[in-house]
Amino acid sequence: MGSVNSLDGRVAIVTGASRGIGEAIARALVAEGARVVISARKGEALSAVAESLGDRAHAVVAHAGKQADCASLVGRAIEHFGKVDMLINNAATNPYLGPFVDVDEPAWDKTFEVNVKGYFWLARNVSKHLRERRAPGSIVNITSIAGLRASPLQGVYGMTKAAVISMTQTLATELAGENIRVNAIAPGLVATRLSKAIVENEAVADLFVQRTPMRRYGYPEEIAGAAVYLASDASSFMTGQTLVIDGGLTVTCA
Repeated sequence: MGSVNSLDGRVAIVTGASRGIGEAIARALVAEGARVVISARKGEALSAVAESLGDRAHAVVAHAGKQADCASLVGRAIEHFGKVDMLINNAATNPYLGPFVDVDEPAWDKTFEVNVKGYFWLARNVSKHLRERRAPGSIVNITSIAGLRASPLQGVYGMTKAAVISMTQTLATELAGENIRVNAIAPGLVATRLSKAIVENEAVADLFVQRTPMRRYGYPEEIAGAAVYLASDASSFMTGQTLVIDGGLTVTCA
C-alpha cells in the first residue's frame, strides 16, 4: 500500500523555485513521486535546481508578474510533461519595507503584480486546463501571516497576502464541484532571501523570536511538508483553508 502522500504520476508547477520555500517544496514533491516544472525569473540558479532533481524536473524561466509569462509557463509545462495536476503559487516579492503611508506607486504595483495578479493568472490557466481534462487537481497558494493581522512596515505586502487568502476561498468555492481543491499556507518568519532584511537584522529578528512560543524562526523545509499534504490525496476533503505554520506566533497575544 502506497503512502497517503504519494504523488506518483502527477505533475506540478512550482513558482519561485530557484531557492527558499519554492525549492524546498519542489524537492519534497519529487521525493513523493511527482514530476515538477519549476520556474523563476533568473535561469542560472533555476537550472541548477532542476539539474539536481534529474529528469523528474524541468526548468522554465518566467516572470510571475507578467501575464504572458504565466500563460507560457502553463503551456510549456503541458507540452513537456503532457499535463498539469498541481500548482504551487509561491513566487513573491516585497520591495518596500517602511511606513505604509510612504510607499510609492512603483513598489505598490510591483508587489501586487507578482503576489496577487500572478497567482490569479496561473490559477486561472491551470484550473481551465484541469476542467478541460475533467481531472481533479490541487492549487496551493503560499501566503503569509502578514495577511492575517496588522503588518507594520510591510503594509503593502500584507495586503497582497490577505488578497491571496480571499482568492483562495473564492476559487475553492467555485471550483469544488469540479474536484479542484484550492488551499493556502501562511508561514510565519522563515529564513529565506525574501525575509533577509528581517532575519539578518538581529534586533528585528529578536522581536519575532521573542513573540514566538517556539522561540525561533522557521526554515523552508518546514513548509514543504504542508505543501505535499495539500497537494496529495491526504487532504482530499480539505479546500478553501489557510494552514498557518508560524511556531505559534499568531495564537499568542505577545
